[in-house]
Amino acid sequence: MRFGFAISHCPIPPSFRRSFLTHRYLSSQSQITSSFDLQDPSSPETKVENFTQPTSQLPDLTQPHVINNLLNHRKDPYSALRYFKWVEGMRGFAKGIDSFCVLLHILTGFSETHGQVRSLLNQFVSGDSSPSPSVFVDHLVECGSRFDFELDSRVFNYLLNSYVRANRIRDAIICFDKMLEHEIVPWIPFMNILLTVLVRRNMLIEARELHNKMVLKGVYGDCVTVHVMMRSCLKEERLEEAENYFSEANDRGIELDAAAYSILIQALCKKPDSRMACELLKKMRELGWIPSEGIFTCVIGACVKQGNVVEALKIKDEMISCGKPLNLVVATSLIKGYCVQGNLDSALDLFDNLNEHGLSPNKVTYAIMIEWCSKSGKIEKAYELYNQMKRIGIEPNVYVVNSLLRGVLEFGSYEDALKLFDEAVECGVANMFTWNNLLCWLCNKGKVNEACGIWDSMSSKGMVPNVVSYNIMILGHCRRGAMDVAHNLFKEMLEKNLKPNVITYSVLIDGYFNKGEAERAFDLFDQMKASNIAPTDFTYNTIINGLCKVGKTSEAKDMLRKYIEMGFVPISMTYNSIIDGFIKEGDANSAIAVYEEMSENGVSPNVVTYTSLMNGYFKSNNIDLALKSRNEMISKGIELDIAAYGALIDGFSKGQDMVTASELFSELLETGLSPNAAVYNSMICGFRNIGNMEQAIGLHKRMVKEGIPCDLLTYTTLIDGMLKEGELNNALDLYSEMLSKGIVPDIIMYTVLINGLCNKGQLVNARKVLDEMDQKNLAPNVLIYNCLIAGHFKEGNLQEAFRLHDEMLDRGLKPDNNTYDILVNGNVKRMSSKLAGASPAHVLS
Repeated sequence: MRFGFAISHCPIPPSFRRSFLTHRYLSSQSQITSSFDLQDPSSPETKVENFTQPTSQLPDLTQPHVINNLLNHRKDPYSALRYFKWVEGMRGFAKGIDSFCVLLHILTGFSETHGQVRSLLNQFVSGDSSPSPSVFVDHLVECGSRFDFELDSRVFNYLLNSYVRANRIRDAIICFDKMLEHEIVPWIPFMNILLTVLVRRNMLIEARELHNKMVLKGVYGDCVTVHVMMRSCLKEERLEEAENYFSEANDRGIELDAAAYSILIQALCKKPDSRMACELLKKMRELGWIPSEGIFTCVIGACVKQGNVVEALKIKDEMISCGKPLNLVVATSLIKGYCVQGNLDSALDLFDNLNEHGLSPNKVTYAIMIEWCSKSGKIEKAYELYNQMKRIGIEPNVYVVNSLLRGVLEFGSYEDALKLFDEAVECGVANMFTWNNLLCWLCNKGKVNEACGIWDSMSSKGMVPNVVSYNIMILGHCRRGAMDVAHNLFKEMLEKNLKPNVITYSVLIDGYFNKGEAERAFDLFDQMKASNIAPTDFTYNTIINGLCKVGKTSEAKDMLRKYIEMGFVPISMTYNSIIDGFIKEGDANSAIAVYEEMSENGVSPNVVTYTSLMNGYFKSNNIDLALKSRNEMISKGIELDIAAYGALIDGFSKGQDMVTASELFSELLETGLSPNAAVYNSMICGFRNIGNMEQAIGLHKRMVKEGIPCDLLTYTTLIDGMLKEGELNNALDLYSEMLSKGIVPDIIMYTVLINGLCNKGQLVNARKVLDEMDQKNLAPNVLIYNCLIAGHFKEGNLQEAFRLHDEMLDRGLKPDNNTYDILVNGNVKRMSSKLAGASPAHVLS
């Protein structure tokens, strides 16, 4: 049966309905009702055949008449129900809400007809023309009061549930609110049903408001209520609130079940708080509950996230002992945990043994293994996994490709990386991160030309460079000093409506400072502020460091004070730039003052700070303070790095204290550090300066053996020393070795060669070296001509000596006092010592 009630169509005017439907009025109509009752189907004496009499013989079926007859059978719910159904089938009956409300009150009064109440309400609510919940609840309450029914909340709760069953959730909320308005408290089970539906539909605000209204009425609900509200909190990531629901329910004495504990554990795992989650898991086991596989999985994942792989493994074992199988999510979590801890071997073992548990790795498992194999330099294994996942039909996504590409770039060959990159582009997997990874690596390695080639191919592949792409290329060009190209890229960004960010400006500012163009750097800084781009600490540090680079350290110090007033918080790097700037300018006292200021401001000096100070102390020949700095580092637990050892070794080498330098060199090796070319060069220079070429050559051989590239300074120092020892052939062998390695001689090397050849009377070969310089467009200096003039004067070839003097003048070189001392006074012998002192040895030291 479907009900269609319409209040406005009631045959009795609304103004008369209330007075008409009273007991007094109904009793005065006894003659009408009694005649009708003879044929009333609710009467036990009524025969079935009487129900089918002609409608013309029936009395008028008005609402008052029907209500009066229903009230006459209020003690017999089945008769009332039969009568109502009979009336409902009659033509001419003006359907209304009140008669239905009276019937509901009658039926609700008897336990045996509660099912009929449910059924009637379900049909009523699902009808197309049923009134609004607010109107219907009001009528139920009003009819109950008018006809002396004791209000039973059951009918209202059944109505609430009917709205939920009919999927009329908004009407259910209205019904709920109307019940509370009439001080009718919904039953907790029905409240829970409505709350559950609201949470499932993500109507979380409505669920929270509904629950709060019940709490204000002093109804907190039961364990199921706690479940629903905690799940609502989980959906909104209101994890602390979920914990509060659990704690408050526990404090009120509500007996919480395994489901409540499980939901709380999920909330804790989302935070994550693995320690508390583990404690609750333990409590569940103590209470005799076996947590679900999902709960075990959550806790293991939380432990891994917080780096507690040992605890995760314990819980995995407990899960298996409870009869729960190892699942792929747990296995993948543990694999990642091993990887993050740096225990790649254990991760690989677990990965390889997945099949023993009936598991097959998925895309996530492969992605984790490939990422960490790539990070750890196990490129062959990463490639093996990459090819393996493709063989079994799992297509690597861009995350996997990018992980592998980064690994190959760092630990593999560029050719392999390029092949992988081309494959990713061809397959359409590559994204902007893929392109930027390759560009970044090339620029960091100084392969800017190759990066430009990749850059040019982007548009043809449909890729549009983003701000990060431009920043990478701008940085690459700035590092090699190509500021015009870098600035053109900056302008190109603006033309393409790509807004440069603070990194763009900071990189360009640093580039201009490196080129010594402080004014252009500050112009860009002003442009950045005009564009409403706020400088970061990186920007401020860049400016301070830049000023120090261009010899404006005092200005940098003043700028620091200004920035601090603006809220900038300097770090050790900030002070280190200023200290190093003063040291390079030869102002050790100012450097020390900044160091003291740094300490007073609570900024701890680091190894870079002390390295700069030690360089300064050695420059001012204050060896005691250099050693004091070293001891201070040790007392503070600051470990010396290669640069710090290099400063000490270089200082003692230049002071010709090769015993101490050698001790420091040995100490460096004992600490597990590997000396670089700079350290070797300092030692070689030191031994050359004291004439111990045997030790110098020994160090050179050690460099070659350890695969440390010898640079121009190494060969220049060795050749200079060998020539001074009269080892001309060995010196020339070293020169040939240098050329074979592609190392190009500079003016200092040519000066060393010409000076050494002239001292040995090899004037023809010395002239050949000069001609070689001319071929390379490398202009000789005065010292080179002085060596040649002295050599020819010593051999008695005065004509050639004076010709060389004229050649000097023709080249625009101005002869110095040494030149005229040779030509005018003929002091060749005395000049030999002067030339030796003027040789490049002092430069190399």
